[in-house]
Amino acid sequence: MRKFSYISFKSKQVTLMMSINCNSRLISFNTPLVMGIINATPDSFYASSRHSIEAEILNTAEKMLTDGAAFLDVGGQSTRPGSRRVPADEELGRVLPAVESIHKRFPQALISIDTFYAAVAEATVNAGACLVNDVSAGTIDDALLPMVAKLRVPYILMHMQGDPQTMQQAPTYSNVVLEVFDALNFKLKELGDAGITDVIIDPGFGFGKTASQNFQLLSQLAWFKQAGKPVMVGLSRKGTICKTLGISAEQALNGTTVLNTIALLNGANILRVHDVKEAVEAVKLVQEMRT
Repeated sequence: MRKFSYISFKSKQVTLMMSINCNSRLISFNTPLVMGIINATPDSFYASSRHSIEAEILNTAEKMLTDGAAFLDVGGQSTRPGSRRVPADEELGRVLPAVESIHKRFPQALISIDTFYAAVAEATVNAGACLVNDVSAGTIDDALLPMVAKLRVPYILMHMQGDPQTMQQAPTYSNVVLEVFDALNFKLKELGDAGITDVIIDPGFGFGKTASQNFQLLSQLAWFKQAGKPVMVGLSRKGTICKTLGISAEQALNGTTVLNTIALLNGANILRVHDVKEAVEAVKLVQEMRT
């Protein structure tokens, strides 16, 4: 079995390389950032994150920005295990008004669109989004990656084994850390060939992984820094927390904060969360400890 080797990323030169260009704004990851989740869906696994009315979406966006979110991630498709996939036109009908409203009210906000459809990415980027967050790594819609390259926006590359409808039925790995890293690294080459160089990587916690596999990924998160890209972690209120503690998603804020803190200690650059204030506080405390 291959041994894991931990490498230091305290070098100022390496840290300064961790940045992306959003709408001609250079976003640095010298300090970890927080991405707030805005679900324009009726069936997200965490009920309190569902929004369908414009006023609700704007109120949530304002609170997240006030609490310190660097990004707002707008999604119109639930990707919880066993969820129903909605077609592009239905998803677009959910997210386009949300993106338009947020961009109009908060023009400086960095809006991420959570989609695997090229048509949704194109329409929402034209409406104000500046980042595409794709759980499928371009495997669901073949037109997505060429569209991202055309739009010239940063791309979040996430690992998923299977698809949301089947991914939790029997996730299997010989070595989850190495296999996820290798899959992401292989895809990074494909993205580079397509002209997509501003990339954030996401190991895909909960997407075709058991709780045990998620904990392995979290404990070895530093391994992913070798890719030379910012690393995003999305553990907020997920099943790994709920199943381990025997609680519901509504009760999982404390568990989320614990795992987010571990992720920060292991090198996470972005925390994708439902609860921005608590995540920002975790970032501040970990940063203070390191000074």
